[in-house]
Amino acid sequence: MNPSFLAFNLGWGEIVLILVVVLLLFGAKKLPELARGLGQGIKEFKKATKDVQDDLQRAMEEEPPRDPPRRVAEKPQPTESTAGGPTPAA
Repeated sequence: MNPSFLAFNLGWGEIVLILVVVLLLFGAKKLPELARGLGQGIKEFKKATKDVQDDLQRAMEEEPPRDPPRRVAEKPQPTESTAGGPTPAA
């Protein structure tokens, strides 16, 4: 099993170093608050992704709307004045 954080070729040593730097930057009191905010953000993102997938699934399952049959318009018959030929004398 390949965890997603290892996809960037990070070893355990690099991960521990990153966590230590984060701890030094933000302090022990701020870390739970940051983790909670990160967790809520991930939760909202997953919910939005699921909603979009559900909408797409519903749209694919629906029957496409049926258009009423179209009436074919007849082409107007050319008259002698529009036919380009000589006009009859009266």
